[in-house]
Amino acid sequence: MVMINVFIGYDSKEKVAFNTLAYSILRNSTKPVSITPIYLPNLRDDFVRERNNLSSTEFSFSRFMVPHLMNYKGWGVFMDCDQLMLGDVAELWRLRDDKYAVQLCKHNYTPVEDKKFLGQVQTKYEKKNWSSFMLMNCNKCHELTPDYVNSATGLQLHQFKWLESEELIGNIDVEWNHLVGEYQYNHSAKLVHYTNGGPYFKKYKECDYSKEWFDMYDDSNKIDLE
Repeated sequence: MVMINVFIGYDSKEKVAFNTLAYSILRNSTKPVSITPIYLPNLRDDFVRERNNLSSTEFSFSRFMVPHLMNYKGWGVFMDCDQLMLGDVAELWRLRDDKYAVQLCKHNYTPVEDKKFLGQVQTKYEKKNWSSFMLMNCNKCHELTPDYVNSATGLQLHQFKWLESEELIGNIDVEWNHLVGEYQYNHSAKLVHYTNGGPYFKKYKECDYSKEWFDMYDDSNKIDLE
């Protein structure tokens, strides 16, 4: 039986987001799932990059360590922690296509806000949010060595300059990375992304899909003593 390998960016400011996303993946999956946090203290032997002032999360660059963590074999899914799985990750897993090095949602938008959660600057660049959710064919990501991930510029990493050709980037429907606050509410969304700020922050408590998040949070913390 094939294990679905999921890696979630871990940020100390959003612990509750990681826990709730992980639970939502497990609860909705029809296949076995392995979930690994991209947690910087566990990566200190290989990931030594200094944090950039424009990096809004602790995993802004460490996400590109996924192929290394997979020993450049098989497939792995990366997700930002400020997301919520509403669909079945096994359905996503079936979309793997070996002709691509990475498959993702090719967003084409300009953020509506200049700042996001906790007053952080909303950086605007080509291919914004493409790397916030990636289905990675680790066999074809040998360029992402620890040395490269530690030294490449942010744009080289997030704009996939490490690939020989953009033809190696496959497109996945945006229902797998629905940007809350940027896109209209969609009942068909399978993975929602609170890119401007999750409902666990007071400012975004009433955002789209906040009820779905709080319902999942409550369920994940339920104690059944019977």
